[in-house]
Amino acid sequence: MTIITKQPLDRLSVDDYFDVLSSWLDLEAEAERARMALRRQMRNTRDAERTGETILGLQLQDHQTGLAGRFLFDFAKAGGKPLPLNRLKVGSPVVISDADDPGDQGIAGVVSRRSQSVIQVASEKWPDARYFRLDLSPDETTRRRQLAAMASARCASGRAKQMRDLLLGQRPIRYGDPDPIEFRSDLNPPQRDAVLFALAAPDVAILHGPPGTGKTTTLAEVIYQAVMRGDRVLACAPSNTAVDNLLERLVAMMPNVLRVGHPARVFESLRGHTLDELVDADPSSAVIRDMRRELSELMRSAARSHRGRDGKKRRSLLYSTAGDLRGQIRSLERSVVRGVIEGSDVICTTTTIDEDLLGDARFDLVVIDEACQCTESSVWQAVLRADMVVMAGDHCQLPPTVLSDQAAAEGMRDSMMHRLIEREGQAIYRRLTVQYRMNEPIMEFSSQEFYDDSLIADRSVAEHRLCDLAGVQPSPMTEQPLMLVDTAGANLNEELERDGESKLNPGEGKLVTRFATELIEAGVQPDQIAIIAPYAAQVRWLRNRPELRDVEIDTVDGFQGREKEVVLITLTRSNDRGEIGFLADTRRTNVALTRARRKLIVIGDSATLGGNEFYRRMLEYFEAQGAYRSVFEFGSD
Repeated sequence: MTIITKQPLDRLSVDDYFDVLSSWLDLEAEAERARMALRRQMRNTRDAERTGETILGLQLQDHQTGLAGRFLFDFAKAGGKPLPLNRLKVGSPVVISDADDPGDQGIAGVVSRRSQSVIQVASEKWPDARYFRLDLSPDETTRRRQLAAMASARCASGRAKQMRDLLLGQRPIRYGDPDPIEFRSDLNPPQRDAVLFALAAPDVAILHGPPGTGKTTTLAEVIYQAVMRGDRVLACAPSNTAVDNLLERLVAMMPNVLRVGHPARVFESLRGHTLDELVDADPSSAVIRDMRRELSELMRSAARSHRGRDGKKRRSLLYSTAGDLRGQIRSLERSVVRGVIEGSDVICTTTTIDEDLLGDARFDLVVIDEACQCTESSVWQAVLRADMVVMAGDHCQLPPTVLSDQAAAEGMRDSMMHRLIEREGQAIYRRLTVQYRMNEPIMEFSSQEFYDDSLIADRSVAEHRLCDLAGVQPSPMTEQPLMLVDTAGANLNEELERDGESKLNPGEGKLVTRFATELIEAGVQPDQIAIIAPYAAQVRWLRNRPELRDVEIDTVDGFQGREKEVVLITLTRSNDRGEIGFLADTRRTNVALTRARRKLIVIGDSATLGGNEFYRRMLEYFEAQGAYRSVFEFGSD
C-alpha cells in the first residue's frame, strides 16, 4: 500500500512549491473528470437525479436577453411538476445538453434563479433541443486562472516578489505600530485591537474569527478605515455568498463599492452594485440597450422552426449576425466598464479574478475573507496585486473542498492562512473572542477544544433560551440549552444507502423527527429550526419526512456560516467496529456544534463515538452539564 504524506510547503524552493500546487490542480481535474464521466453514464435514469447534481426532462419555458447579450433561460419539468432535490444553487456552473442525445457535450451556463418548479440559467449560447438536462459542471476557468497566476508568481519582481517570498517563508513578515483612528462601527475591545493590528501591518495580517465573533463586521471596518486613509482595496472570498456577505456590510458604510462577477452569482438585493448593472445605468448605455433588443429579436427569429435546407441556412445566418452584434455590444461596454472600475474605492470579487476586467491593476490592500476555505493555489491571483494582505477566517472550521483523495492527503486541504498561523504563531494574528450567537453552555465545549478556552459569550446571548422567544411554551425541552441523546445499545444502526456510498441512520432520523415535532408543538417556528447531518444520505432521508417539510435540513458543509435558534445534529455513525469515517475531522463537528443560538440537540452512539478522544470529551462535557440522556428514557417510537 502506498503511504501518502503531506508536502512540507514551508521548506520547499519557489519552483518546487508551485510544482506541488500544480500537481494538486492536475489531481483535482482528474477527480472532476471522473465524477462527470460517472454522472454521464447514468443518463436518463433515476439514479442521475438522486446525486443532486443533475436534473432531467426539462423543457425551455421562456427566455430573455440579459446584459452583454447573455441569455436567461427558464427551464421547467413538463406539466409544472416540482424539481427534484438538487445541488444546483444560484451561481452554480452547469452544462445544458440535449436529454435525448447521449453524445451531446452541451453548452456552459450559470444558475441565475431558482424556485420549486423553475430553474433559470444564464448562458452565452443558445441550446437547441426539445428536452434538456442540466448537470453541475466543474469550473475549468477557475483552474486556468490559478495556473496562470502561479506561473506569474514564479517569475515575479518588485513588490509581488516580496509578497511571494514573505508568504513562502523566505523573508520575515514585518509588524507595525498602529495609529489612532476614529472607529465607524461599535466594536468590542478585541475587534478594535484586530482592526488596529491589521491597519498597522506593512505586509500580512490575519484575523482569526471563531463562530459568532463578528469577523465580517470587523473586516468591513478594516476596509472602511483603509479607504478613509486613501487606500484602494480589493476584497475577495472563495465563494459568491461570502463575497456578498461582506459587500452587504460595505455598501452601508461607503458609496463607491463595486461587485465584479456574473450577476447571476450575486444576491438579488445587491445586484445594483454589480458592474453589469452600473454599466447598464450609465447614460451612454442607451444605445447598447437598443442593440440588445435587436439581438433578442434576432435570436427569437432564429429559434423559430425553419424546415428544409434554406431554413437551416437562414438560421445559421441569423446566429452569425447575432454573434457579430454581441461583439459590438461588448466593445461599446468596455469603455463604460473602465470608467466604473476606476471610480471605485473597493472592488469585491471571488478569488477567481477576471483578469480581462482588472487588467494589471494593483491595490494598496487586498482582503481575503474566509481564507481558510481557500486552497493555496486559489489565493495567488489576489496576492500578486497586493501591497499588503489581510486574511480572515477560522482554521478550526471546515477547510477547502477538495475532490481528489490523493491531493487532500498530500495537503491541499490546508489553507495558506492555517500554514502561516502554524509557522509564525500568535504574532501574525489577532483572535476575536466575544461571540454574539450562542448561549454560554452551547459555546463552552468548542471554546475549550478549539479556541484555548478564550471565547466569551456577550451578555445579550449568554443566558438566552428558547422559552424566551414569543409564543414558545416553557418546558424542559425549551428551558435547557443542551441535550445529548445516546443511542448506545438500542440497535439504531447506520446503513449504506442503496446504490450509493453515503450513510444513513433511520433510527436517529426518527428521533430527530420526534424532537423537531415536539419543539414545533411547543411554539418554536419551523424556520427557527435546523437539522444537520454529516452524511448526504441522512439529509435525503430526513427531507422525505412530511413532518419536516418546513424545517431546513442540510449537511455540515451546507450550513457553514449559518445559524438558527435550534439545531439538531444526527451524527449518524453507529456500528460495532467503532468506525466514524470523516467525523474524525473534528473541525466538521465544530461547525455543527456552533450553529445553534438557544438550543442544541445532539444524537449519537457513544459505543461508536467514544473510542475517539474528542467525542469522549464531548460526551463527558454534556454529562457534566446535566444534559446527557439515554435513548431508553424516551420509550418506544
